[in-house]
Amino acid sequence: METLTLKQKTFNSPITKIFLALLTFMAVVIISQQIAVKLLSLTPLEKDYRNLLKGLFVSALCIFSYVLFFKKYDKRTITEFSTKGLAKNLIIGTLIGFTLQSLTILVIYLNGSYSVANINPISFILIPFTIMFTVAIIEEILVRGIIFRIVEEKLGSYISLTLSSVLFGVFHLANPHGTLISGICITMAGFMLGAAFIYSRNLWFPIALHFAWNFTQSGIYGAITSGNEKTNSLLNAKIQGPEFITGGEFGPEGSIQAILFCAVGAIVLLALSRNQNKIIKPYWKK
Repeated sequence: METLTLKQKTFNSPITKIFLALLTFMAVVIISQQIAVKLLSLTPLEKDYRNLLKGLFVSALCIFSYVLFFKKYDKRTITEFSTKGLAKNLIIGTLIGFTLQSLTILVIYLNGSYSVANINPISFILIPFTIMFTVAIIEEILVRGIIFRIVEEKLGSYISLTLSSVLFGVFHLANPHGTLISGICITMAGFMLGAAFIYSRNLWFPIALHFAWNFTQSGIYGAITSGNEKTNSLLNAKIQGPEFITGGEFGPEGSIQAILFCAVGAIVLLALSRNQNKIIKPYWKK
């Protein structure tokens, strides 16, 4: 049996791999944003179109850096961004995200806490589309592609899913107007997104789900997303009522029903994954 050197053991360590991957990836995100801003400021394009191109540029570099990093580090083919079944992953992920967020808003509407003031031009969705598209790619690579996937290799699907989901919820506690309910909801959303990756073994599925959940919330129904500032939207809506139903200033993600719908999504995806033997056991059970 080949004896590994200290250097080999260090670089094969999941902690080292996660640290270096996160460091590299965040550097790419920050630098690519700065480059995009500088280059696009030289063009005569309107702000919305500059933001759209910036989002596409940053997203493309994020995916490229992930593929290149792990191709060199792990010396393997990167299947997480495989185009096989791409349309299926994008369509199903988008439908799930749209449906669950629509159900969340429906509960608010049935409670008499949601009303539409007017319908805006379709062009109003450009900014939220760009923002949510980029956010979904960055967060899914960070949490599911790096943290969850690497931890899963050693500790198995369930432990890794729990750890990464709790971290996902904790990260969002720093957002404005975060509450205990919103923290629980984001954690549960983390379970659902992690389960989506387990089921598909492809990052396009959770990216599409994540994007659709956020975009439907802010870009279509005109609600606040994760406590951030309200963006332009297709529907100009008024949301007011009990915080546990509306989510208050954090947005519908801080509501009781959002926790329930994310939990249902996570349970269904995990059940399907278990039936298809896609759950990875921890190293001590292999």
